[in-house]
Amino acid sequence: MVDEWHGVAVADPYRWLEAGDTAEVTAWVAAQNDHTRQALDARPDRGPWHERLSALVGLPTIMACRVRGERLFVLERGRGADQFALVMRSGTDTTAPARVLFDPAALAADGAMAIDWFSPSPDGSVVALGLSEGGTENSTLHLLDVDTATLRPLRIADTRASTVAWQADGAGFWYARYPAGDEYHRHIRHHIIGTDPATDPVVFDRLPTAESWPDVDVSADGRYLLVQVMVGWDRHDAHLCDLATGEWQAIIEGVAAQSTIELGPEGIVAVTTLGAPNGRLVAAPYASPGTGSWRTVVAERDDVVLGGCTLVGDEVLITASRAAVDSVERWSLDGRRLHEVEGLGLVSVGNLVADELGASAFALVSSFTEPTALWRIDGSGAQRWCPDAPAADELPPLTVSRTSYPSLDGTEIGLFVVHRADVVPSPDTPTILNGYGGFAIAESPSWMPNLAAWCAEGGVWAIAGLRGGYEYGERWHQAGRRATKQNVFDDFHSAADWMVATSMASRDRLAVHGGSNGGLLVGVALTQRPDLARAVWCAVPLLDMVRFPQFLIARLWTDEYGDPDVAEEFGWLHAYSPYHRVQEGTHYPAVLFTTAEGDTRVDPLHARKMAALVQHATAAAPDERPVLLLQAGRAGHGAGKPAAMRIAEGVDALSFLAWQLGMGGGR
Repeated sequence: MVDEWHGVAVADPYRWLEAGDTAEVTAWVAAQNDHTRQALDARPDRGPWHERLSALVGLPTIMACRVRGERLFVLERGRGADQFALVMRSGTDTTAPARVLFDPAALAADGAMAIDWFSPSPDGSVVALGLSEGGTENSTLHLLDVDTATLRPLRIADTRASTVAWQADGAGFWYARYPAGDEYHRHIRHHIIGTDPATDPVVFDRLPTAESWPDVDVSADGRYLLVQVMVGWDRHDAHLCDLATGEWQAIIEGVAAQSTIELGPEGIVAVTTLGAPNGRLVAAPYASPGTGSWRTVVAERDDVVLGGCTLVGDEVLITASRAAVDSVERWSLDGRRLHEVEGLGLVSVGNLVADELGASAFALVSSFTEPTALWRIDGSGAQRWCPDAPAADELPPLTVSRTSYPSLDGTEIGLFVVHRADVVPSPDTPTILNGYGGFAIAESPSWMPNLAAWCAEGGVWAIAGLRGGYEYGERWHQAGRRATKQNVFDDFHSAADWMVATSMASRDRLAVHGGSNGGLLVGVALTQRPDLARAVWCAVPLLDMVRFPQFLIARLWTDEYGDPDVAEEFGWLHAYSPYHRVQEGTHYPAVLFTTAEGDTRVDPLHARKMAALVQHATAAAPDERPVLLLQAGRAGHGAGKPAAMRIAEGVDALSFLAWQLGMGGGR
């Protein structure tokens, strides 16, 4: 199979593996899975990996929080639980008992039912939530009655990753929905409880492109409706409706800037990159919310990247990041810096939320060394709120250091290095190098049981802050996307080369790992630098960069990568597309491709086609450097995956990498 793209002949020898629902492909996947199971099930260390991962994954952790008065609605996975449940906690008393409102795992025998998103009504009596099954993230909207902890009859399909904005009286809500059978053309509708959702009117569908992504919010008094539209990955439009008059105003439109807007009592506040690639905080009144009226409250700084914000009375809390490590700052709306919240440590801060009438805010705080927890932030500082901290003997004693290294063009790239406190990285230490480098996402400290398990066994885990991410703001993002994407790959290769050159690692005991866009990253490393590392774990990857927009929701990403239908952009993509850079007769490293048939973000066809091609092309002996594929069943891109499935995948991956790197005594 050979296609012609802009005058270039492009071979696609495994096109037939794209059709995942055919009998031929189903049989091929089954044979690949059987082959992989034989190889991995024979590893003698699977039992210890399973025991350690079960203990680490089983620790209590938090995913999201919403505040309604003194009620906290928290998405959390309790000790030993399989799935994240919706739990109600007190926002004023840590000793008050928590109440489990809804555990989705009970709806599926394998626990593969998940809460994708949730939004409580203003008085906290009802929660709108999205449920999906088998890892698909194809949410159906439900309403949960809080007093009875039961689901009401309402069902609204096609609400993937929806946001919900409630009327002040709780009688209805605005929400994001897709047309049936359409991966694009997302729009905002309005539902009155008790009516047929088929009659819900569309209130906003003014999309610059079919792929644009609108979300909805409403002011606490119910008067102003906000629709923020993500147009690609470096532009956010925003529109405000005065519901008293029905009049819409454009806050910002058609400008290459990221702006995240909050609705306050008197007007908007926003963190924006407009005129400030590292972000600044601005405010404007409702009567004149456009950019011409924006007043800078917190100016841009060279060494700080501003993230999310939340209003707390007449003050605002902002996440401030320095080289991918977050802190929280409190500012007055007249531009006075009040203080920085202390005591959080080397962390990332997410989901910063508050009830605007209260004095306290809450934030998810995550680190490399312990599971994500909810912290309460008030005028006196911060305190851990829930869950209780793990006992000291439940966590490995890890140390985290930060350093930097020069990329191919001399740019300094940040690097986190994590290992057990008594381990000194050396050429003999089994080491995993991880990265992402895309979509303005910073590689910040976060809880990863696989990392903790690997380091507990004496290994090193390193995370590179590549261009294309957001470690140093929007300029950093722009330096690693579209025509500059090769910078990301050079940054990653340089990390491995630097670690070897400085005797922190050796080729024979080094593996690289990445998932999703990070799967593309290690796929490029595999093909551009097959000498880089001994082994590769390539998870839920994009690998055919010529045909990728034709599958699932992938046209959302042409703004970040480029569009192969455009001749110049095809040139960027084809130059590094891993599937098209495999060379027959190359001595490739050992590879484990992991994917899932329920993945509705990145089609598993990428992993299938690439695995087949590398298996065909490699000159390495299969028993020396195997090329393996695992395609899971009722699982997806990662969100909503039950703990048991996370443990099983981790055991497979870590036992594979330990085998290839000689951890514990041999190969």
